[in-house]
Amino acid sequence: MENGEKLMAIRAGIFGDSSHLKDRYVSDHKELGKLVKFLKEKGMKIVLTSGSFDLLHIGHARYLENAKSLGDVLIVGVDSDKKIKDRKGSNRPIVHEEERLSMLAHLRSVDIITLKKDSDPKLNLLKIVRPDVLVVSKTTGHTKEKIKEMKSLCEKIAVLEPQSETSTSAKVRKLHIGGAGEIIKKISPQIEKVLQAALTEIEKD
Repeated sequence: MENGEKLMAIRAGIFGDSSHLKDRYVSDHKELGKLVKFLKEKGMKIVLTSGSFDLLHIGHARYLENAKSLGDVLIVGVDSDKKIKDRKGSNRPIVHEEERLSMLAHLRSVDIITLKKDSDPKLNLLKIVRPDVLVVSKTTGHTKEKIKEMKSLCEKIAVLEPQSETSTSAKVRKLHIGGAGEIIKKISPQIEKVLQAALTEIEKD
């Protein structure tokens, strides 16, 4: 195989420059396990991380880029809509799982994406992948017991600091506050009219 052909082969599928969601998204965890086994046999260092990635922002992009720098292949577990809703409340996620998966496929640092469902057993993805490096965010706040359990399922745990001053939760709060402000602006004149009318009636009495 000529060098040009080798380069084209390397850039195909999950290693391609385009989004290739159909190649990068692996819905079946058993198939994911087989793919990971194949990549490890080829000598590739596997990095695993997980999250909601709701309202994708620069902090997410930097986090995933740093995670990818720790190995050869970055696998990202994405929390399902139901899993997020159960943990964060009925108003989340803002962006549905299909779009969140698609957006992640457009990031060059992300090689493989899979969905983490609420019905999955505890630490299921970690047990399947058993990565060389598990990347977690410092803001997640895992218990000592969970950290110990995770350490038994991977070679190394890397804890990353927040990669930006913003967060999805902060953005959601801002949207809610901003929306409330607009509503107040709209109804304030009506409230003022009602109060004025009430005061006029009181003065008549």
